[in-house]
Amino acid sequence: MSNKAPIDGYVDPSIPNPNKDVDAPIIIYGYTPTLALNVLALVLFGVLLLFHSYRLYTTRLIAFSILLVFTTLCEIIGYAFRLQSSPPPVGDPYNVINFVVQYFFIVCAPVFLSAAIYTTLTSFVGALSGNDPAAARRISPLGLTKRMILGIFITADVIATITQVAGAAIIGASQSNRKSPTTGNNILLGGLAFQVFAYLVFLVLLFIFLRNSRKTMMSTSTAGGGRGNMMQTFTFALVASSLLVYLRTCFRLAETAEGIGGYASSHEAFFGSLEFAPIVVAIGLLGWWHPGRLVGKKGLLSGGVTLGSNSPRL
Repeated sequence: MSNKAPIDGYVDPSIPNPNKDVDAPIIIYGYTPTLALNVLALVLFGVLLLFHSYRLYTTRLIAFSILLVFTTLCEIIGYAFRLQSSPPPVGDPYNVINFVVQYFFIVCAPVFLSAAIYTTLTSFVGALSGNDPAAARRISPLGLTKRMILGIFITADVIATITQVAGAAIIGASQSNRKSPTTGNNILLGGLAFQVFAYLVFLVLLFIFLRNSRKTMMSTSTAGGGRGNMMQTFTFALVASSLLVYLRTCFRLAETAEGIGGYASSHEAFFGSLEFAPIVVAIGLLGWWHPGRLVGKKGLLSGGVTLGSNSPRL
């Protein structure tokens, strides 16, 4: 008698299982990924890749721009493999390799986006303080240095991402062998819970920065030839992007907490509106209100220019 458990999961009755070596007995996604969403994602992330490549060239804010280019590249690769999970004749939704690879890149992409957000916060602290160490300590949340902010949160993201990818890989292997995916799902859940907590701490620090820098931005909005107002606008874009990334992470946590086959994980509408859409909007916001327009080598505040001096608006 076989030790394999009966099939427990989603099977699309309109799509026969090819039963190849790389195919699971079920569609691990919990639904059949639609062709339209994947094509839309590839088009939008392709446009954003070109946009951020252009910003890299025009602003010379190297670290931030490269991180956003990596973000869009990861999304493109992820959705390209997800496209291969679309209904035939385009793809095979039962393919385990496509599931694991798309998950890896779509999960890794926000890590680069988050790192870009962390670097932006440290750049804004430097711009508002005129790179004066004493002033930077007053404005920076809890007086943390740039290295401390980047080191703490990038390390946390890397740990969380490795844990999530490991959990997803175990889920894929378990589903292929008709074994319980509970262990993999619990590992995935642990990684997401840690990421949600770490990012919440970052958001608290971000709002502390807003409180600490409020007087500086307000005072320069009238004396800085519009630069203070611009700084506020770019800061709000940073906050909005940060909240969108957090929304996406909270969705992933809630989805995983329901378990394999839960309502959220079995309806692609949730994925489209709470994974795909927030990341597209966040990357778009950071492209239009690109911090390099202020603090890049060709930015308004480059070359030792301070917020208090006069300058034309962008």
